[in-house]
Amino acid sequence: MDHALALSLTGFAVGLIVGMTGVGGGSLMTPALVGIFRINPAIAVGTDLAFAALTKAVGTRAHMRHAGVDGEVVRLMLMGSLPAALLAMLWLKLGGVDPAASGRLLRIAIAASLALTVVALLWRERLLEWRLSLGGEMPPAARRAMTIAAAAVIGALVALSSIGAGAIGCVAIALIHPRLSAREVAATDIAYAVPLTALAATGHALAGNLDPMLLVQLLLGSVPGIILGARLSVRLPDLVSRRLLAGALVVAAVKTVA
Repeated sequence: MDHALALSLTGFAVGLIVGMTGVGGGSLMTPALVGIFRINPAIAVGTDLAFAALTKAVGTRAHMRHAGVDGEVVRLMLMGSLPAALLAMLWLKLGGVDPAASGRLLRIAIAASLALTVVALLWRERLLEWRLSLGGEMPPAARRAMTIAAAAVIGALVALSSIGAGAIGCVAIALIHPRLSAREVAATDIAYAVPLTALAATGHALAGNLDPMLLVQLLLGSVPGIILGARLSVRLPDLVSRRLLAGALVVAAVKTVA
Protein backbone atom coordinates (compact mmCIF):
# COMPACT_ATOMS: atom_id res chain seq x y z
CA MET A 1 0.00 0.00 0.00
CA ASP A 2 1.17 3.53 -0.79
CA HIS A 3 2.75 5.15 2.28
CA ALA A 4 0.74 8.39 1.97
CA LEU A 5 -2.51 6.45 1.57
CA ALA A 6 -1.68 4.32 4.61
CA LEU A 7 -1.11 7.47 6.69
CA SER A 8 -4.41 9.00 5.56
CA LEU A 9 -6.25 5.75 6.34
CA THR A 10 -4.64 5.76 9.78
CA GLY A 11 -5.81 9.35 10.22
CA PHE A 12 -9.31 8.27 9.19
CA ALA A 13 -9.33 5.38 11.70
CA VAL A 14 -8.14 7.61 14.54
CA GLY A 15 -10.60 10.34 13.55
CA LEU A 16 -13.41 7.79 13.55
CA ILE A 17 -12.57 6.73 17.12
CA VAL A 18 -12.22 10.35 18.27
CA GLY A 19 -15.59 11.18 16.74
CA MET A 20 -17.26 8.24 18.50
CA THR A 21 -15.63 8.64 21.92
CA GLY A 22 -14.46 12.25 22.18
CA VAL A 23 -10.93 11.22 23.21
CA GLY A 24 -8.03 9.22 21.83
CA GLY A 25 -6.47 11.58 19.27
CA GLY A 26 -2.96 11.77 20.70
CA SER A 27 -3.40 8.47 22.54
CA LEU A 28 -3.77 6.60 19.25
CA MET A 29 -2.08 8.80 16.65
CA THR A 30 1.35 9.06 18.26
CA PRO A 31 1.66 5.32 19.05
CA ALA A 32 0.52 4.50 15.51
CA LEU A 33 3.17 6.76 14.00
CA VAL A 34 5.89 5.34 16.26
CA GLY A 35 4.85 1.70 16.49
CA ILE A 36 3.47 1.04 12.99
CA PHE A 37 5.18 3.54 10.69
CA ARG A 38 8.43 3.65 12.73
CA ILE A 39 8.52 7.44 12.60
CA ASN A 40 11.03 9.11 14.90
CA PRO A 41 9.28 9.58 18.29
CA ALA A 42 10.15 13.29 18.43
CA ILE A 43 8.70 13.88 14.93
CA ALA A 44 5.60 11.86 15.83
CA VAL A 45 5.01 13.84 19.03
CA GLY A 46 5.58 17.23 17.39
CA THR A 47 3.36 16.49 14.39
CA ASP A 48 0.59 15.03 16.54
CA LEU A 49 0.64 18.11 18.79
CA ALA A 50 0.08 20.34 15.75
CA PHE A 51 -2.72 18.01 14.65
CA ALA A 52 -4.32 18.22 18.12
CA ALA A 53 -4.06 22.02 18.29
CA LEU A 54 -5.85 22.42 14.96
CA THR A 55 -8.65 19.95 15.66
CA LYS A 56 -9.25 21.10 19.25
CA ALA A 57 -9.43 24.75 18.14
CA VAL A 58 -12.46 23.90 16.01
CA GLY A 59 -14.07 22.08 18.92
CA THR A 60 -13.47 25.00 21.29
CA ARG A 61 -15.26 27.45 19.00
CA ALA A 62 -18.27 25.16 18.89
CA HIS A 63 -18.37 24.79 22.69
CA MET A 64 -17.92 28.52 23.35
CA ARG A 65 -20.95 29.27 21.22
CA HIS A 66 -22.94 27.21 23.71
CA ALA A 67 -21.30 28.79 26.80
CA GLY A 68 -19.93 25.51 28.14
CA VAL A 69 -16.40 26.70 29.00
CA ASP A 70 -15.52 27.58 32.62
CA GLY A 71 -13.02 30.42 32.23
CA GLU A 72 -11.67 30.24 35.79
CA VAL A 73 -10.82 26.54 35.51
CA VAL A 74 -9.21 27.13 32.11
CA ARG A 75 -7.05 29.90 33.64
CA LEU A 76 -5.90 27.64 36.49
CA MET A 77 -5.18 24.75 34.13
CA LEU A 78 -3.08 27.00 31.93
CA MET A 79 -1.18 28.37 34.96
CA GLY A 80 -0.01 24.84 35.69
CA SER A 81 0.26 23.23 32.27
CA LEU A 82 2.00 25.90 30.17
CA PRO A 83 5.08 26.41 32.41
CA ALA A 84 5.39 22.65 32.94
CA ALA A 85 5.22 21.97 29.19
CA LEU A 86 7.81 24.66 28.50
CA LEU A 87 10.17 23.31 31.16
CA ALA A 88 9.77 19.75 29.86
CA MET A 89 10.66 20.82 26.32
CA LEU A 90 13.61 22.93 27.48
CA TRP A 91 14.93 20.02 29.52
CA LEU A 92 14.57 17.67 26.56
CA LYS A 93 16.34 20.13 24.25
CA LEU A 94 18.98 21.63 26.55
CA GLY A 95 19.44 18.94 29.18
CA GLY A 96 22.27 17.21 27.38
CA VAL A 97 20.21 14.10 26.61
CA ASP A 98 21.72 12.19 23.68
CA PRO A 99 19.38 11.38 20.75
CA ALA A 100 19.18 7.65 21.52
CA ALA A 101 18.31 8.26 25.16
CA SER A 102 15.84 10.94 24.10
CA GLY A 103 14.05 8.47 21.83
CA ARG A 104 13.82 5.91 24.63
CA LEU A 105 12.54 8.56 27.03
CA LEU A 106 9.83 9.64 24.60
CA ARG A 107 8.74 6.02 24.11
CA ILE A 108 8.51 5.54 27.90
CA ALA A 109 6.59 8.81 28.29
CA ILE A 110 4.15 7.74 25.56
CA ALA A 111 3.58 4.33 27.16
CA ALA A 112 3.12 5.86 30.65
CA SER A 113 0.64 8.41 29.32
CA LEU A 114 -1.27 5.63 27.55
CA ALA A 115 -1.49 3.65 30.79
CA LEU A 116 -2.90 6.66 32.66
CA THR A 117 -5.39 7.24 29.84
CA VAL A 118 -6.62 3.64 30.07
CA VAL A 119 -7.16 4.06 33.82
CA ALA A 120 -9.02 7.32 33.22
CA LEU A 121 -11.26 5.68 30.62
CA LEU A 122 -12.11 2.46 32.46
CA TRP A 123 -12.41 3.75 36.03
CA ARG A 124 -13.85 7.21 35.35
CA GLU A 125 -17.25 6.48 36.91
CA ARG A 126 -15.75 4.83 39.99
CA LEU A 127 -13.37 7.72 40.51
CA LEU A 128 -16.20 10.23 40.19
CA GLU A 129 -18.43 8.24 42.56
CA TRP A 130 -15.60 8.15 45.10
CA ARG A 131 -15.10 11.91 44.76
CA LEU A 132 -18.82 12.65 45.20
CA SER A 133 -18.94 10.40 48.28
CA LEU A 134 -16.50 12.78 49.97
CA GLY A 135 -19.09 15.55 49.92
CA GLY A 136 -18.96 19.05 48.44
CA GLU A 137 -16.09 20.92 46.88
CA MET A 138 -12.80 21.39 48.71
CA PRO A 139 -11.84 24.85 50.05
CA PRO A 140 -11.17 27.38 47.26
CA ALA A 141 -7.44 27.71 47.96
CA ALA A 142 -6.93 23.94 48.00
CA ARG A 143 -9.04 23.55 44.87
CA ARG A 144 -6.92 26.11 43.01
CA ALA A 145 -3.68 24.48 44.15
CA MET A 146 -4.88 21.00 43.15
CA THR A 147 -5.98 22.26 39.73
CA ILE A 148 -2.61 23.89 39.04
CA ALA A 149 -0.67 20.84 40.29
CA ALA A 150 -2.71 18.39 38.19
CA ALA A 151 -2.36 20.64 35.16
CA ALA A 152 1.43 20.77 35.63
CA VAL A 153 1.65 16.97 35.47
CA ILE A 154 -0.58 16.88 32.39
CA GLY A 155 1.40 19.69 30.73
CA ALA A 156 4.67 17.79 31.12
CA LEU A 157 3.09 14.58 29.79
CA VAL A 158 1.63 16.39 26.78
CA ALA A 159 4.94 18.08 25.94
CA LEU A 160 6.85 14.79 26.12
CA SER A 161 4.29 12.44 24.58
CA SER A 162 1.43 14.54 23.05
CA ILE A 163 -0.92 12.42 25.23
CA GLY A 164 -2.91 13.38 28.31
CA ALA A 165 -4.89 16.53 27.55
CA GLY A 166 -8.06 14.56 26.71
CA ALA A 167 -9.11 11.68 28.95
CA ILE A 168 -6.69 12.44 31.80
CA GLY A 169 -7.56 16.14 31.72
CA CYS A 170 -11.29 15.45 31.80
CA VAL A 171 -11.02 13.16 34.83
CA ALA A 172 -8.78 15.62 36.68
CA ILE A 173 -11.19 18.51 36.09
CA ALA A 174 -14.23 16.44 37.07
CA LEU A 175 -12.60 15.21 40.30
CA ILE A 176 -11.43 18.64 41.43
CA HIS A 177 -14.52 20.55 40.23
CA PRO A 178 -17.53 18.25 40.78
CA ARG A 179 -19.96 21.16 40.36
CA LEU A 180 -19.29 21.17 36.60
CA SER A 181 -21.60 19.19 34.35
CA ALA A 182 -20.21 16.58 31.95
CA ARG A 183 -20.69 19.03 29.06
CA GLU A 184 -18.85 21.79 30.93
CA VAL A 185 -15.99 19.42 31.83
CA ALA A 186 -15.54 18.39 28.18
CA ALA A 187 -15.76 21.98 26.92
CA THR A 188 -13.33 23.29 29.54
CA ASP A 189 -10.88 20.46 28.84
CA ILE A 190 -10.85 21.23 25.12
CA ALA A 191 -10.48 24.99 25.75
CA TYR A 192 -7.34 24.71 27.90
CA ALA A 193 -5.88 22.01 25.64
CA VAL A 194 -5.76 24.36 22.62
CA PRO A 195 -3.07 26.77 23.93
CA LEU A 196 -1.28 23.89 25.66
CA THR A 197 -0.97 21.80 22.49
CA ALA A 198 -0.23 24.92 20.42
CA LEU A 199 2.66 25.87 22.73
CA ALA A 200 4.03 22.34 22.75
CA ALA A 201 3.66 22.06 18.96
CA THR A 202 5.49 25.37 18.48
CA GLY A 203 8.33 24.22 20.71
CA HIS A 204 8.68 20.96 18.83
CA ALA A 205 8.46 22.77 15.47
CA LEU A 206 11.28 25.15 16.47
CA ALA A 207 13.32 22.09 17.44
CA GLY A 208 12.72 20.60 13.98
CA ASN A 209 10.27 17.98 15.20
CA LEU A 210 7.37 18.79 12.85
CA ASP A 211 6.71 17.18 9.46
CA PRO A 212 4.23 19.41 7.52
CA MET A 213 3.55 16.81 4.82
CA LEU A 214 2.84 14.15 7.44
CA LEU A 215 0.45 16.56 9.16
CA VAL A 216 -1.46 17.20 5.92
CA GLN A 217 -1.73 13.47 5.17
CA LEU A 218 -3.14 12.78 8.64
CA LEU A 219 -5.65 15.65 8.42
CA LEU A 220 -6.89 14.45 5.02
CA GLY A 221 -8.02 11.22 6.63
CA SER A 222 -8.97 12.37 10.11
CA VAL A 223 -11.44 15.13 9.21
CA PRO A 224 -13.93 12.85 7.41
CA GLY A 225 -13.30 10.20 10.09
CA ILE A 226 -14.28 12.58 12.89
CA ILE A 227 -17.44 13.63 11.03
CA LEU A 228 -18.50 10.01 10.45
CA GLY A 229 -17.58 8.99 14.00
CA ALA A 230 -19.70 11.78 15.48
CA ARG A 231 -22.71 10.48 13.53
CA LEU A 232 -22.07 6.90 14.63
CA SER A 233 -21.59 7.85 18.29
CA VAL A 234 -25.33 8.10 18.95
CA ARG A 235 -25.68 4.39 18.09
CA LEU A 236 -22.79 3.08 20.19
CA PRO A 237 -23.17 2.90 24.00
CA ASP A 238 -20.59 5.04 25.81
CA LEU A 239 -19.28 2.18 27.96
CA VAL A 240 -18.76 -0.05 24.91
CA SER A 241 -16.91 2.66 23.00
CA ARG A 242 -14.64 3.43 25.96
CA ARG A 243 -13.80 -0.25 26.45
CA LEU A 244 -12.96 -0.60 22.77
CA LEU A 245 -10.75 2.48 22.96
CA ALA A 246 -9.06 1.21 26.14
CA GLY A 247 -8.27 -2.09 24.41
CA ALA A 248 -6.77 -0.25 21.46
CA LEU A 249 -4.67 1.87 23.82
CA VAL A 250 -3.25 -1.22 25.56
CA VAL A 251 -2.16 -2.61 22.18
CA ALA A 252 -0.73 0.80 21.28
CA ALA A 253 1.30 0.93 24.50
CA VAL A 254 2.79 -2.51 23.84
CA LYS A 255 3.63 -1.60 20.22
CA THR A 256 5.27 1.64 21.33
CA VAL A 257 7.72 0.09 23.78
CA ALA A 258 8.31 -3.10 21.76
